[in-house]
Amino acid sequence: MEKQLVIGALAALAHETRLDVFRVLVQAAPDGLAAGAIGTLLAIPSATLSFHLKELKSAGLIAYERQGTSRIYSADFSCVNGVIAFLTANCCRGVDGQDSGEAACEVAGPTQCDGDNR
Repeated sequence: MEKQLVIGALAALAHETRLDVFRVLVQAAPDGLAAGAIGTLLAIPSATLSFHLKELKSAGLIAYERQGTSRIYSADFSCVNGVIAFLTANCCRGVDGQDSGEAACEVAGPTQCDGDNR
């Protein structure tokens, strides 16, 4: 995963409302939620929610699928796993690149945040 994609994902989550939206979608996995349900749960006006959903989608953190006239939003766990993998890629290797021999974390496999490419 490229550093700029990770920065974009972290920046998107660095806003209180977007973090709340993302966490609700994580809780709603794997089924996801319609925008109206998200707005009701978090008491967010539809125009405001639309803006934040767009930002999360652009960062690759969420996806949606159409069901009739509704968009059902869901968290993109492959993107989140990619961010975690990037952040922990050099775990336990020491600052000089020498392996410490003991893993303190389990590193996720490489994935991508595709953003608007979905």
